[in-house]
Formats: sequence, C-alpha cells, structure tokens
Amino acid sequence: MAPTMMRNVLFSLLAVLVFLGQPASAQETVYVQIEAQPSLSVAQERLRGYASVLPDVNGFDLGRGWFGIALGPYDRDEANTVLRRLRAERLIPRDSYLEEPTRYGQRIWPIGAGPAAPEQAATPPAPAPQPQTEQPPVFVDETPQEARASEALLNRDERKDLQVALQWAGYYNAAIDGAFGRGTRASMRAWQRDNGQEETGILTTAQRAELFRQYNAVLEGMDMQTVRDTRAGISIDLPMGAVVFDQYDSPFAKFRSTGAVDDAQVLLISQPGDRDRLAGLYEIMQTLEIVPLDGPRERTGDGFTLIGQNDRVISHSEARLSDGQIKGFTLVWPANDEERRTRILARMQNSFEPITGVLDPATIADDTQSVDLVSGLQIRQPKLTASGFFVDRQGRVVTIDSAVASCDRITLNDTYEAEVVTTDAAAGIAVLQASTPLAPTTIAQFRDTTPRLQSEIAVSGYSFGGVLPSATMTFGRLADLRGLDGEDTLSRLAINTLDGDAGGPVLDDGGAVLGMLLPRNVGGRQLPDDVSFAAKGDAVRAVLERAGVTVQASNPQPRLDPVDLTAKGTAMTVLVSCWD
Repeated sequence: MAPTMMRNVLFSLLAVLVFLGQPASAQETVYVQIEAQPSLSVAQERLRGYASVLPDVNGFDLGRGWFGIALGPYDRDEANTVLRRLRAERLIPRDSYLEEPTRYGQRIWPIGAGPAAPEQAATPPAPAPQPQTEQPPVFVDETPQEARASEALLNRDERKDLQVALQWAGYYNAAIDGAFGRGTRASMRAWQRDNGQEETGILTTAQRAELFRQYNAVLEGMDMQTVRDTRAGISIDLPMGAVVFDQYDSPFAKFRSTGAVDDAQVLLISQPGDRDRLAGLYEIMQTLEIVPLDGPRERTGDGFTLIGQNDRVISHSEARLSDGQIKGFTLVWPANDEERRTRILARMQNSFEPITGVLDPATIADDTQSVDLVSGLQIRQPKLTASGFFVDRQGRVVTIDSAVASCDRITLNDTYEAEVVTTDAAAGIAVLQASTPLAPTTIAQFRDTTPRLQSEIAVSGYSFGGVLPSATMTFGRLADLRGLDGEDTLSRLAINTLDGDAGGPVLDDGGAVLGMLLPRNVGGRQLPDDVSFAAKGDAVRAVLERAGVTVQASNPQPRLDPVDLTAKGTAMTVLVSCWD
C-alpha cells in the first residue's frame, strides 16, 4: 500500500474513532424550544410562569435582542415524548419544536447555570469546591399584572382552547371565539372561586396549567401519540395506551385493544380509488360487525361519515377522497365511556393528516381469508336465518314463526326491512310485510286440488343460510297426506332437506305450491334424514286470509322441466334473517 494511501486510511479510522468515542449525550442532546421573546423583562416574566408549573425550564440569549425559553436538555427520544405530552396537555404552544444546544447562547435562567452545550473533556477533572449558588425564588403564581401580560401572549387558538376547557368545566356557555369578554371573565372568576384562588377574572399561567390538567385528566393512561404511518400515508394522534398496531389488511391498518380499554379498536383507511370505490367502501363498512346499525350516516360525492352504536360500543368512521386516494379512520370505543371517547375522537379528527403513501390493495393478511370476513373484520351476521316465499304482488311473505319469534330486526334478502303481520303458533306460520313496497316477479300459486301420493315434489330454500347468493332446489316425493299422528294439516315428504330450507315453498312438478316446509325438529323428534313435514297449502291459505291477504289459486299444470321448475321456485323464495 502506498504511503499516501496508508495515511488517508489512518486519518479516516482516527476520525471514526474520535466520533464514536463521543458520549451519546453529546450527539443526541436536544431542547424543547417553546417561546422566543424580544424583551429580557418579558422573557423573565414568562420564565417565572413556566417554571412554576414545569420542570427543566431554561432561558437563553438568542442574539439580536431575542431570548429563548426551552425545556431540557433531554436525549432525542425523551424530548419527543415530552413535546407530544405537553402539547397534548396544552401546557406549551402548539408550534413548539426540538432545537440543538448549539443554537443557544448565554443562559439567563436558572441563574448561575452553565451554557446550553458544555464542552466535552476526554477525562473530566474532579469538580472543584464551589460556593453555594443562590437559587432564584420559586414563583408559585403571578400577580394580576403579570397574569395579564402572560395572557396577552396567547394566540387565538390558545385562547379558544382556554374557553373550551372552561366550557368543559361547566363555567362557560358562550361562543368559542377566542375573545375574552364578560362571559369569559365571569367564567374565569367562577373557576378561581371554586378552586380557592383570588377572583381576578384573569387566569395566571399556573391557573391555566391547572385548568388544563383537570381538562386532560380523563386522558390519563391513554398515551396520546402522533402515529405517522408512511405505508398507509396517514399521520394521526392515537390513544396508544388503549390500542396497539396489529396488521395491515387492505384497505385497513388495524390497531387492536391493548386490554386497557375493552372493545377499543382503530382502523386507518387507505386505498387508491375514485367515487365509485368510495361508494363501495361506504356500503361495505355498513356490513361490518364493528359498525352497529343504529346511528346517523352521511355520504357525499367525496366522503362519508358513519356512526353506529348499540349498548356495547360506539363506532365512528369517516373517509375522504382526494387526488385519487381514499383515506380516513374508524374509532370503536365502549358505549359507557362517552367523555373520553369524544375527547379522543376530537384529537384524532384535529390531527388527521394525509401524507405521502397509500396502502397497496394487494396487502392481505394470511389469516383473514374467509367468506365471513372483509379485510379480516367480521361481517355482521344474523342470529337466525330461514326461507320464505312471496304470496302476493305487494311483496308479503310467508315463513316459519320460529324464525321471527324474538328478533330486534327482520330483513328479506339481507336488504329490505320487514315486520311481522301475524303469526299462528299452532300452525307454525308467520306472515311478514316489507317496510318499503316490493314488486316480486314471481308469487306463489296455491294448488286447489289434492296431489297424488308418491308424486314428484320439490322444495326451494336457502339451504345454507344465505352463504350462496340464491335459493337452491331439492327434489323428492310426497310420502303421505297426513302427519305421523294423523294430522290432516300436514304432509309427509320423502326428501333430504337442510335446516335453512324451513319456510320455503313445497312445489308440485308443475310449479304450484302444495304448502310450506316446516322445521325438522318439531316436537323434539329425531327423524330419518329423508323425512320432512310441510304445512299443507290449505293451512297456509287460512292464516293468510285471516291476515287479509288474497292469494292466487291454480289448477294442476303440465309438468315443468327441472330447470324451469327451479327458476320458478327460486324466484319466489326469500331469505328471511333475524337480527339482534
């Protein structure tokens, strides 16, 4: 190796060793810069106010007649934590930031302290005995004149925040406008009176800090942090004491509960798209179990808001379309914790900021592929499903009474709300009416004559409870015109049906309705797989007539091809769902 090259290598290694040999604090120590004042007297007044409520307060000469107020020194991670926490508690201005020690000149507070960035010695000498430095007096509070001066330094947003806190405390009920008029002054005096302070109508720095401490007490333990998710392209304040990141599953970045707050959950919504994709997301979100049905909904061309609540949770979702990207969030929170929920929601809304990046639509978690899941989230499921069929042109439906016996809500084909018109417990029949008018293309035509024994029959029903998009047809034979105990209102069928088929129409080979399929567990009997029972057409018509429904009758028709029979039967068949 040439001498010149050897020297260069040695110098480079020496420079690296010197840098690595510096203490970590020399490399990473920073301050939280909170204010700069153009007057030494004003800076000292502000320093006294801050020092009465905050630790680690420092004042520095910035040069050119300016004086800085800063907290620290801290290592960078601790400084970021202090900055977020004090901003959230409104104890420092929102525009506070981190600053390097080299930015500061002579220290002016605390009196007698050293410079902001002391020089590092390779081997620090033993400290020489020093005379006791006289410490500045502790200013527990400000005089009214000092309080007025410190109040004058508040910007409009900070003054509005103060009104919000006074309103929360129950002392202020006027507009949040940042103007300190009679109402604001009266509320300040009332707060001072109830907190054992002199009633001046002007809150000191310490009193403002105490008011905000009371205001923010509800968020203790929530650890509100700014989460900057570059993969989803979202920056937002989240309660990281209550939720923790779980996984990405397009279009969501999912945060699950830490266990500190039961049922707490957050979704960050991020996907490329247009207005059609936004509308589709709006519809999909309403099918999720975490979005209860009750609550206001609002959708515009470029955004939506979904609020759902039940006796367990309140869910708030909002998303906006901008520059070909859909971004938003969902907060799910316990229903019995409204004050904390609204405060956290406000922080999330105020801090939400789209940044560069959008979640790849191909991002799918390995453990979330299921017909009952959307992006790993459980779709809302009914507690019970059955089949039914249209019996008139107004869209009234017949089904089994057990399917609608204890429902908070009933739907037809997962879309239309319905209500019970009448039931007949003895016959096991219920009649339903959709809340909005329907116009079915095919309705039941009840056979007027008695069918032949052993004739071919078919049952149309949602055998698998709505998993498939349409009804299925099962074929069999008419085994008997009575029940096992001789009931003349029943027919016995030789057919293999499933539980979901109950309530569906029983058809002859020409498409006329012979009756309605009953559940297989009637009377608690264990029947062979190929045995089912149906309520006869006459029994069904009797219930309908009592409900004021006029039905269509039919004479025997020519035998239909199985394909045509299936088309006719499934067209009149309805999925009936019972929901909590």
